[in-house]
Amino acid sequence: MVRHLRAFIQKFLGALVFYTQIPLPHSLPLDFDGIARFGPIVGLGIGGVLMMTGILLVTFTVITPWLLAAVVVALWVWITGALHLDGAMDTADGWACMDRDRRLEVMRDPHSGAFGIITAIVILMLKMAALSQDAIVPQGTQLLALPLICGWARWGQLIAIVKYPYLRAEGKGKLHKTAIRGFKDALPSLLILLGCQVAAYEVGFFSLEQTMMMPIAALFFSWGLATWINRTFNGHTGDTYGAMVEWTETFLLCLLALLPR
Repeated sequence: MVRHLRAFIQKFLGALVFYTQIPLPHSLPLDFDGIARFGPIVGLGIGGVLMMTGILLVTFTVITPWLLAAVVVALWVWITGALHLDGAMDTADGWACMDRDRRLEVMRDPHSGAFGIITAIVILMLKMAALSQDAIVPQGTQLLALPLICGWARWGQLIAIVKYPYLRAEGKGKLHKTAIRGFKDALPSLLILLGCQVAAYEVGFFSLEQTMMMPIAALFFSWGLATWINRTFNGHTGDTYGAMVEWTETFLLCLLALLPR
């Protein structure tokens, strides 16, 4: 029992180090094997930090909606180290390359192209616009949804990891593909997310329609995006995993902003 608990803690700490910039002592024992299955749980934590930051700012300051949205999105980028945003930018540059055989080479280039920069601008702009819509109240739907949005987006990338081939012999994403054996490895985090979704409904964060919509929309959007990327690149990379997280977050945030209250 103690050995299993120690292994769980080491993997969870490894996921924190990999997916965030949260400062942890270098002396801590870390295990990066299979950390993708912890991604949704880390996402809940990331979204929780963003949510609490937004609520505190709205409650104790006279911050304007757009400034609040900008602060939350800036913290969002910082706390993740722009890991997923960088993947979305590289994926956009690769997609823009007309020569299919050179797409992976373009994605490896450390210099961002025009499509990558435009993609980053669009993602950040959409997130800010969606958050600013109801940021004038402490109980704004988008703010309260941030933990689940971040959690569902990171569960969505597990679909690509499990279902589609990995295209590179090396890279950060390789350790995810080799460690995730099937959807059974993604089931525990799925049940946790569903439990959190129900709990959020019970305390009045969301309506019944919103509660039912979020997991369904997240799963269908992630599945469709993973399939489209696979058809475009004939597989996935660590960059496309990051792109899936970013675009799923953006989609869910905008969807909530568009739904009637």
